[in-house]
Amino acid sequence: MAKQQLQAIQVPAAWGIKSRFQSLVALLMAMLVIVAICLRQTNEQVFEHASTTHNGSNSGGSLTLRCNLFSGKWVYDNKSYPLYKEKECTFMSEQLACEKFGRKDLNYQFWRWQPHQCDLPRFNATALLERLRNKRLVFVGDSLNRNQWVSMVCLVDSAIPPAFKSLHNNGSMNIFKATEYNATIEFYWSPLLVESNSDDPVNHRVPDRIVRVQAIEKHARHWTDADFLIFNTYLWWRRRQMTVLWGSFESPEDVVYKAVMLPRVYEMALQTWAQWLEVHVNSNKTQLFFMSMSPTHEKADKWGGTMGENCYGETEPVMKEGYVGDGVSPRMMRVVESVLGELKTKRGLNVQMLNITQLTDYRKEGHPSIYRRHWETITEEQLSNPKSYSDCIHWCLPGVPDVWNQLLYAYILQL
Repeated sequence: MAKQQLQAIQVPAAWGIKSRFQSLVALLMAMLVIVAICLRQTNEQVFEHASTTHNGSNSGGSLTLRCNLFSGKWVYDNKSYPLYKEKECTFMSEQLACEKFGRKDLNYQFWRWQPHQCDLPRFNATALLERLRNKRLVFVGDSLNRNQWVSMVCLVDSAIPPAFKSLHNNGSMNIFKATEYNATIEFYWSPLLVESNSDDPVNHRVPDRIVRVQAIEKHARHWTDADFLIFNTYLWWRRRQMTVLWGSFESPEDVVYKAVMLPRVYEMALQTWAQWLEVHVNSNKTQLFFMSMSPTHEKADKWGGTMGENCYGETEPVMKEGYVGDGVSPRMMRVVESVLGELKTKRGLNVQMLNITQLTDYRKEGHPSIYRRHWETITEEQLSNPKSYSDCIHWCLPGVPDVWNQLLYAYILQL
């Protein structure tokens, strides 16, 4: 009888332990779900916060102050878009001419960005050229800023007679000139902003990227007297760490190398850039802009596609509002915000962030993929697997960068 009573006591105890264990597992699972949700919301807030932090007040004044131009949706509009035709742009880049290189689906040209609170002003080439009369507008950065520069050149191209426009390349500098207005729209190749071993405008693909995070004057002297400066830098920083050089590339025997992790090395470079702006830029003359990160679309499963696929074959944008892929780094976006915020509050210099990240993230179908000029020979193996050589980084023109320039236009003209 005593033995039976002992068993009666022991069984509930075992079940109690099991029940507590299951409760603990359930609690841990719930906590993991909450953490995952919080992380996603944090990333979304970074995208949204960058849209408003450097945008001033939300009431009164110009449209750019009254309305968050970066929060909205894409609307299909084949009546008023595209703003120009690919084959009619005199200086179109073959890297971005998707229709010329065989793309049949041209719907990527017909999407209009619609902010929630207002309408984005339609681009007026003559109005911009008048604003640029006797002035320099310079894009500084990597191939995505060059993508935007080509877009801007195409946007104003049709408003200028052939005899009154020209394009010249001089090393890292590309200069489009509208002679009737004595205005230039320029692009300067400086993918990391500071000096690096990737500064050659042609031969810049190197296995080990090295940066001089404290050296920028070699590049910056080409921008000094510009009236409008549009910077970007992100794409070339996409790695876990970067080799930093203290010393000179010209004197390799007397230098110090050190591997620095991201995003710290990115912050170091942006601090050098910010210090140069503080010392050398006349804020009464020069208007400053920084383009936020342009997302890549290299993992289709992030938008509900097939694992292992990318932007190849995509024909429509992501329509889910608030979608955030993994083609950018929220940590690096926070670094940009911090540096720009410090420039404004501690140094009195305003750099307008144009937060094109969220609106661009929707446009998974806007990349060239295989429809562009390829500088390297495409192998038979690649041809049998198109996604293996698809460009899911840059943008077809006309297309997404035209909207970036519509946003820039609104700020330059202070509409």
